[in-house]
Amino acid sequence: MPLASAASAALLSCSVATAPPGALALSATPAGIAVAGARCLGGTDLVVSEACLGTMTYGVQNDEADAFRQLDYARKKGCNFVDTAELYPVPLTAKEWRAGATEDILGSYLDRIGPQQRDDLVVATKVCGYFPNSPVAAARYEPPRTDPAPDGRLDAQSVRDACHASLRRLRTDRIDLLQVHWPDRYIPVFGNLNFRHEMKRDGDVPIMETAAALRDLIEEGKVRYIGISNESSLGVCEWVNACEKLGIRDKLATIQNSYSLLDRRFDSELAETCDYHDIGLLPWSVLAGGLLSGKYVDGQSRISTSANDRFTRFPEYMQRWSPKSATSATLAATDRYAKIAEEAGMTPSELAIAFVRSRRFVADNGSVIVGSTTMEQLEENLAPFDGRPMAFDESLLEAIDEVHMSCRDPCCAL
Repeated sequence: MPLASAASAALLSCSVATAPPGALALSATPAGIAVAGARCLGGTDLVVSEACLGTMTYGVQNDEADAFRQLDYARKKGCNFVDTAELYPVPLTAKEWRAGATEDILGSYLDRIGPQQRDDLVVATKVCGYFPNSPVAAARYEPPRTDPAPDGRLDAQSVRDACHASLRRLRTDRIDLLQVHWPDRYIPVFGNLNFRHEMKRDGDVPIMETAAALRDLIEEGKVRYIGISNESSLGVCEWVNACEKLGIRDKLATIQNSYSLLDRRFDSELAETCDYHDIGLLPWSVLAGGLLSGKYVDGQSRISTSANDRFTRFPEYMQRWSPKSATSATLAATDRYAKIAEEAGMTPSELAIAFVRSRRFVADNGSVIVGSTTMEQLEENLAPFDGRPMAFDESLLEAIDEVHMSCRDPCCAL
């Protein structure tokens, strides 16, 4: 970690911990750039902005020029936190898809702005979990290993290979937050609810082995902090135990799981577990793939007819949120949330983002991942994160809870 960044983080640690959530807009970088809504991730001293710029569209729906404009704008608005993954961009079904393309674009940006400005940023990426015959794992090598592609696993060598490939593509000497994208073991993920015993697999890579590989990378200075994604309460506890035994408990910062008005599963056991272990949430798909933005009515876009629109271009992707394939309960709840937003004088996006911001597991020690395909969307999505205290009326929360209780997590499959 650069000395200037380390000093800035140390300076902020005490003030961030005692300030009201969302109340800070502090100069937290060597160059004196304001970090909007600065907070420490989890129980660590890693200081990030309240908003985290998601990049999963870079390389498919957004080209390098688009990405650079988004990154410049986000930094100007006080966002110092960027999230990517070795698997990105998505969806993998896009004809342009290439594993690591998003990291390549971000790496070009980091190269362009230079080392000092790179030190102002917190760069997060992810190593993919269990993925047989994985084109993502194949892309860790030059040239890619194919015929057949290697399996994506979380054994020690695979974790090291993934980290080194990410460092190469990102053109940086360290990853500020390296996350496990999903577990090596079977668990229901990506919108599935029920654990199915018959889906369990033999030969799971132990969490201890994955964590030990990450510890080694931390000791080598290649990784600063670690996180987990798409995990269960059991997984969180196992990770905490492993990190304690390995002496890196202070480096386990975050969990990145789905969370939105349409998917509030985190509110129960995971919220308690992560609060107890001081792990902050990085919620993904806070707008449910765009469905909660209010741009869709009767399955059609009412803002744009662009062929680049996600649900138009990739009808097979994120079907649980697509206006053309989502359940009637999901669409009904979305309409009700849009009405609540209108009555409160907010856009649907503003309501959806404000709700996620109000959650303690985000406001205290997490960050909200926001992304977009257009600058107009990015401007709207980042507008709430200006460092001012957030006011969220209790009557508004009651109206939201009424919709939620009438049909919990309607976009998730049994």
